[in-house]
Amino acid sequence: MQKRLIVPDRLLDIMIQRLAHQLIENHIDFSNSVILGLQPRGIFVAECIRQKLQDILGFPVRTGQLDITFHRDDFRRRESPVMANATRIDFHIENQRVILVDDVLYTGRSVRAALDAMIAYGRPASVELLVLIDRRYTRHLPIEAKYVGKYVNSLPSERVLVEWKNEETPENNIWLITKKEEN
Repeated sequence: MQKRLIVPDRLLDIMIQRLAHQLIENHIDFSNSVILGLQPRGIFVAECIRQKLQDILGFPVRTGQLDITFHRDDFRRRESPVMANATRIDFHIENQRVILVDDVLYTGRSVRAALDAMIAYGRPASVELLVLIDRRYTRHLPIEAKYVGKYVNSLPSERVLVEWKNEETPENNIWLITKKEEN
């Protein structure tokens, strides 16, 4: 397995800052806007965006967590059962401008599942998608992000790994992982 660093910690911070400013340009005071991070990995991106927005604007932005487990089209096709994550939405999304947030946009199937899951909480006025990484040329569904940190051309055999700082990882980084071919 080969790991190639495609977004180092410092650049990731700049990307989050840029995405936050783009959101402010389009949503201004966020009075009619909410952010929903897709479980499990989109919640980390949503939290970074929320914190950056709060630092810039000086007031909180409504942010929630949306689980898509039971809305996935491959839910019953897996060999082992999938564990659901918590949905935490303590506000109404009816007539709100919803910003769905995920780490990587690949086939578009997770976003489709998120749209289905979100409707259980009301009918939004509009829905936009924010992702850190858009893996181009891999879409199975006609889904496009409005806010993108970085576009990455990748092969189906590769994957993108977003690492968040914790006890084992000293920095936030984004890696492109390629499986080594066996001889």
